[in-house]
Amino acid sequence: MIESTRKDIEEVSFELLKNSKALDIFPTPVDKIVEHSELILNNKVDLNNIEKSFLDNIREKAGEGFKILQEGLENLRGLFDRTENTIYISETRHLGRKNFVKLHETGHGVLPWQNAVISAFDNSATLNPDFEDQFEEEANYFASITLFQHNRFDREMKKVDFGLPGVIALSKKFGSSVHASFRNYIFKTNKRCILLVLDPIQNKKLNEPICSKRNLFHSKSFFEEFGKINFPEKFGYTWDFIQRYLTKTAFIMNGETTLTLEDGDQLNCNYHLFKNGYNAFVLIFPKGERNKRVRNKIILK
Repeated sequence: MIESTRKDIEEVSFELLKNSKALDIFPTPVDKIVEHSELILNNKVDLNNIEKSFLDNIREKAGEGFKILQEGLENLRGLFDRTENTIYISETRHLGRKNFVKLHETGHGVLPWQNAVISAFDNSATLNPDFEDQFEEEANYFASITLFQHNRFDREMKKVDFGLPGVIALSKKFGSSVHASFRNYIFKTNKRCILLVLDPIQNKKLNEPICSKRNLFHSKSFFEEFGKINFPEKFGYTWDFIQRYLTKTAFIMNGETTLTLEDGDQLNCNYHLFKNGYNAFVLIFPKGERNKRVRNKIILK
C-alpha cells in the first residue's frame, strides 16, 4: 500500500471515530461506528448457508460491480452490499473477530475511492492482513486502525505487562480478537520479540512434521539487533513449543527455546504461547527481556 493511500485511510478512520464519539470509549463501540457511517448491519442472513437466490439477487443488482473472490464463498465471514449499504457477517464468530469483520466491511463502504467495488464477499483469505488485493488490504488496514483507535493502542500498551498478559489485556480493552491484538502489538512494541503463528495440529506422528507455520513477524528492535529468523515451514516434536501446543493448557508463560541466527550464533530465548482453538501464537524473546514495572499486574486464568 502506498504511503499516500495509507494517510488517506487514517484520515477517514480518525474522522469517523471522532464524529461518532467513539474515541477513548472502550471497548471500541463498533456498532456505533457502523451506525454513524449510515450503514445497515443485517444479522438475519446466515452466511454459512446462503441460498442461491440470495446471491442471484445481489448479482442482478450489482451488475458488473459484483465481485467474488479467488476462494469463492467457502468459509464466508463478511459481505458488503453497496447497492443496499448493508453489511452481513457470520454470526458464528467470536465477538472480537466479528468486530474486525464489521469494520472491514465498513471500510468498503466509507473509503470513497472504493466505489468500483459494488459488492464484496470476504472470507478467511481476504480478511488476512497479508492478502494482496489492493481494496482488501485497504479495508483490513482501516479495520485495524479503527478498532485500535490509532495511537490509543500505543498509549494503552505502555500500561500493561510485556508479552501474553499484555496482549490479552489489550484485546479485552479494545474488543478485538487476541490474534489481531498480537499482530498490532508486534508492530508497535519496542521490545525485542518475534511472533510465530502456527496452524492447527495436522497429525501426531512422532517422526513427521505435525504443524505448519502460518505467519512470522519480527518486532523492529528484534530485527535490528538479531536479523531475520529463518524458521522451517513445518515443525515436529523437536521444538519445545510444539510439545506444549499438544497440551490442554491455553496459556503458557514459562517456555524456553533456542534460535539460530543468520550468522549461526545461538540465542537463548523464553516464549509465551496462547492457543484459541484455531491457531497457536508463540511470542519468543531473548532471555532477560523485561518490561517496565506497571501498576496493574495481569493474571491469566
